[in-house]
Amino acid sequence: MTMDEREWLAERFEENRTHLRGVAYRMLGSPSEADDAVQEAWLRLSRSGVSGVENLGGWLTTVVARVCLDMLRSRKSRREDPFDTHLPDADVSLYVAGDPEHEAMLADSVGLALLVVLERLAPAERVAFVLHDMFAMPFDDIAAIVGRSPTAARQLASRARRRVQGATADDGADPVRQREVVDAFLAASRGGDFAALIAMLDPDVVLRADRTASRMGAAKLVRGAAAVAGTFSGRARVAQPALVNGTPGLVWASGGRPRVVFAFTLKSGKIVEIDMLADPERLGALDLAILGG
Repeated sequence: MTMDEREWLAERFEENRTHLRGVAYRMLGSPSEADDAVQEAWLRLSRSGVSGVENLGGWLTTVVARVCLDMLRSRKSRREDPFDTHLPDADVSLYVAGDPEHEAMLADSVGLALLVVLERLAPAERVAFVLHDMFAMPFDDIAAIVGRSPTAARQLASRARRRVQGATADDGADPVRQREVVDAFLAASRGGDFAALIAMLDPDVVLRADRTASRMGAAKLVRGAAAVAGTFSGRARVAQPALVNGTPGLVWASGGRPRVVFAFTLKSGKIVEIDMLADPERLGALDLAILGG
């Protein structure tokens, strides 16, 4: 490949980079892993060239999707320890302001709550759902990526869609109701009202902490209403209500900098998951607005 051909190829790739990062981010839930997937797509393109490729954008999307599928499967196979919990990174600085892809990102609200739901899907389900429902890729093309028939690919996306809708289509998705629950949770936590905390928690609620929060002393995983209520009862005195990527949550800030963020997932008016994020890189990628309280 000549220098001119390589420069032309690099220009075409850059034209597709924002779209490719969007695809990878929705699949992986991590800006850094999305960058890795896009970089791998560039390496494959630079090695193979575009001979015989009629639709470069489609070809690159397919490559990124396959890379992401491999990464998801590898992530799942490594997760032998149930306490080694992967938390998605809600990122709002992924796109250039004013870019059409940035507007699309905001329009379909790919925030922490949806990323947490997507994290529960099997790798092939997640890939099929993202490619079809978010990027309108035909099932014939998706089938080749996931190694299934078009009918099976359609079933994967349908199953994923039902799970996503089931996790989001209730009053837990209402920001007003969620703010009421989070505020009440904070008040009960500060006041040591164990019974009130239990009342707001789903019996099978899960509290998860990322590695940084764990190093600060938090348990990696706490299950059950009584255990989670005990973790918060009489505490969170310095936490403040906040909007985390537009969703009600809590934040502990020190010296004007956020140190720990608590992201809540609600279902049928009950808190079903609390994600405790303390990694500075993750916190830097969040859109945080402290509301006081």
